[in-house]
Amino acid sequence: MEKLNWKVEGMSCTNCALTIDRYLHDNGMQEVKVNFIGGEVSFEKPLEIPKLEIARGIEGLGYHVITGDASDTQKDKRLFKNHFQRFLFCIVFTAPLMLHMIPGAHIHLLMDPYVQLALTIPVFLVGMDFFGRSAIKSVWKGIPNMNVLIALGAIAAFGYSLYGTLIGEAQQYMFYETAATIITLVFLGNWMEDKSVETTQASLKKLAVSQKVMANMIAYDDQHQEHIFPVESTHLKVGDLLLIKSGEPVPMDCKILWGEASVNEAIISGESAPVDKKMNDTLIGGSVLHSGTLKTMVTAVGENTVLANILKMVKEAQTEKPPIQQLADKISAIFVPVVISIAVITFLMNYFLGHLPFSNSLLRAIAVLVISCPCAMGLATPAAIAVGLGRAAKNGVLFKNAKSLEIFKSITQVVFDKTGTLTTGQFRIAGFQVVREPAEVYRESSDVSRERSDMENSHDSRLTTHDSFKLIAYSLEKFSNHPIAKAIAKEWKVKDDIRWAKVEEVKGFGMKATDKEGNEYIAGSYKAAAHLTEDRLHNIYIIRNNQLLGSIDVVDEIRPEAKEVIRLLKIKGIKTILLSGDQQEKCEQVAGELGMDEVIAEQSPEQKLEKIAAFNHIAPTAMVGDGINDAPALAKATVGISLSDASHIAMQSAQVVLMNHGLKHLPLSLGLGKHTYITIKENLFWAFAYNIVAIPVAAFGFLSPAFGALVMGLSDVVLAINSVRLNFKKVV
Repeated sequence: MEKLNWKVEGMSCTNCALTIDRYLHDNGMQEVKVNFIGGEVSFEKPLEIPKLEIARGIEGLGYHVITGDASDTQKDKRLFKNHFQRFLFCIVFTAPLMLHMIPGAHIHLLMDPYVQLALTIPVFLVGMDFFGRSAIKSVWKGIPNMNVLIALGAIAAFGYSLYGTLIGEAQQYMFYETAATIITLVFLGNWMEDKSVETTQASLKKLAVSQKVMANMIAYDDQHQEHIFPVESTHLKVGDLLLIKSGEPVPMDCKILWGEASVNEAIISGESAPVDKKMNDTLIGGSVLHSGTLKTMVTAVGENTVLANILKMVKEAQTEKPPIQQLADKISAIFVPVVISIAVITFLMNYFLGHLPFSNSLLRAIAVLVISCPCAMGLATPAAIAVGLGRAAKNGVLFKNAKSLEIFKSITQVVFDKTGTLTTGQFRIAGFQVVREPAEVYRESSDVSRERSDMENSHDSRLTTHDSFKLIAYSLEKFSNHPIAKAIAKEWKVKDDIRWAKVEEVKGFGMKATDKEGNEYIAGSYKAAAHLTEDRLHNIYIIRNNQLLGSIDVVDEIRPEAKEVIRLLKIKGIKTILLSGDQQEKCEQVAGELGMDEVIAEQSPEQKLEKIAAFNHIAPTAMVGDGINDAPALAKATVGISLSDASHIAMQSAQVVLMNHGLKHLPLSLGLGKHTYITIKENLFWAFAYNIVAIPVAAFGFLSPAFGALVMGLSDVVLAINSVRLNFKKVV
């Protein structure tokens, strides 16, 4: 299978997306995702099916495909590239037809039916070239779209007028201006709709800004002389060396090899304050050097960069449909046949029961056709989700699916891990105690026997008590990924460590190892030493052959933003719970300082999973963790929220990722979820209310088809404007 991502122009509603989705599935495509609001289609194609064949098939449905591959893309021969160009062409011919509607502006020549016919024909042909083609193809595929209604209305008005002209009774059948006005104003409305919908994508477009910039590549000649020359960022490869100067953008994801700098990462964190970077730190493509000069190595290019992964994740989330949209989609799928039926009933009732003239009854039926708007119901949810996801991504919050946005409305309790979540996770050793001298501990190199022989012949080679203790701790903790273990291994690192015969990490317990002489060692929490001591105030206990050698104390600072986050959650009535594997006393100390509601300490990963399941049973629960040790609990929670380094986005098990350890964005993510859902409900209310009110108004003759055509386009604009409010709305 080959993964393809195409741009498809011309999609205007849910039915358009359904038509393309059905076509692709019917032709053997898999993993089909159609985002009509962003004009994007992704799918997996069997290798034996030519891309050109699929592209032609989609274009045969009435849409224009941009594959990004010059050899596969059909040349665009369209006379008009967008609705605004069609509107400008049509208004030239429609404006004279509308003059006679102005009191005192009756121009005799314009009252001639053949002059009106001549003015209407160009507009009608352009309208049928777009609306007619689209209508026929959608009906042929079994999913009639909105253009069916517009085409029927325009054909009815034009055909009725042409009939009157041909039989010599044009004055009683003169509706040419109605046909031309419907087509012209719908083109205007569609253009306004397209422009307003584009604004819902504004935040995502800022993320998707072209990364094609000039980079300073470093190269060396045969004499190892350094040379710097410019190259386009799109030509960079992993491993290339770059020089980045103050004020320049970072071309691609890089690792710093030399230098220090302040970097503006607002493009993915929402924070304009520069972040200090040093050697071995990572740089995100698209960020900007605020000050300093760096030599770097490219670590990712193209679709593998952090920014590309963010965009991919957000776009995939846009294609997901939350439960609230399902009813609207079902109604949209049958909307067009229902409206056509209502239009027919409107004509029959007005003509036979209301005893209105045929022309008046027909006008009312046409008004019903053109004022109805299935697009509004299809646009209600995607527009709000696009804005919500875009604003979130711009502020360093990534939703992996749209469902999470909706679920956030009902979250009443948030469970936090402690280490690395509420605290910085940057530990340092505060002290250690040796209660028993380690016996016969030696440094061992790769040549074990020679080293031990040398040490046996030299008393000075034997380690001191404290050095032996540190050596054991380092040799055990170097194999662990736990933040405390990493801190110990970093501070007590030695060149030659103990070579274990067997070593393993037991989650929630600690490290266990056996040396070549069969001695058993443990570096673990109080749980591992509970049977050896009642002193539970230390972080790590070192045990040898079931005898306590000593303990280690580390300190970890509470995140400066944690207290404010907990305060904001409590203001909103959300219960805060600390769930940790750390000691009860340490957890209670952190929870007390932050003002949290409940503390559950000394929990293994399995116990955490059980607690989260119990919390879910009581009420919808969000879990915030580091995304590594807490992966099972994050997956089990109603919504899992991971604090993560941006370079590991794709590997997270949570539904929501707060990038760059952005705990401060947690209230924003919860608020955006809630207010996006509120906006969706407002949009759906407007979409249903508009159609429920507008159709009867048109059926009883209170508005003309021309006015109905304009109002129809404006109905979608209202939805887009309401959705864009999410960009500025206070949600925290």
